[in-house]
Amino acid sequence: MAELLVLDGLSAGYGRAVVLSDIAFRLEEGEALAVLGRNGVGKTTLIDSIVGVTRRFSGSLRLGGREMAMLAPEARAALGVGWVPQERNIFRSLSVEENLTAVARAGRWTVSRIFELFPRLKERRGNSGGALSGGEQQMLAIGRAMMCQPKLLLLDEPSLGLAPILVQQVFATIKEINEQGVTILLVEQNALQALTIAHRGYVLQTGKVVLTGSSKELRENEMVRKAYLGES
Repeated sequence: MAELLVLDGLSAGYGRAVVLSDIAFRLEEGEALAVLGRNGVGKTTLIDSIVGVTRRFSGSLRLGGREMAMLAPEARAALGVGWVPQERNIFRSLSVEENLTAVARAGRWTVSRIFELFPRLKERRGNSGGALSGGEQQMLAIGRAMMCQPKLLLLDEPSLGLAPILVQQVFATIKEINEQGVTILLVEQNALQALTIAHRGYVLQTGKVVLTGSSKELRENEMVRKAYLGES
């Protein structure tokens, strides 16, 4: 498979604060990659840096061979970077269907296809975003990102605040999206769920990559098992 996203020596942060230091990794087309780590180690900053809303101090970000480091967030989105932030950021006053069509680009991901992924959204297509449950809002945030026809989908803590049954549903859908050819970068506190659907993973500590491997290797790693899987 060809490389889709390449980070080389990326250092980034906010204002004068350097949060990420010399980050390097590759993400291949069609792959699902999990980024693990405790709160405050730079996982969201990594997502934000790919989106383009942090300050880059050094390093390179390439999507499909094209340098993105100097591009604005909207230009990165046009290149195929899709983003589902922790806050979801849906349009609360618009209906479900209006949320989907407001940002839509022409392509294979259509309203009908999103409703196939999330039948609950079809049932509530006329309801406002603000009237949805937390799980439904997360479904809508993912669906809205897919309407932008992304090559790369960035997901920041998609299980945050969801009941266990909804976590299972959301992760099953993320896996289905990946199986349909969309490359996934998943930042997630729920390491077991993330490693269940990801092909590979990276572990961050204090803004640096300290461990990488296949999902199987990380699940079997003693440090990962103790720190992130709750095993002694």
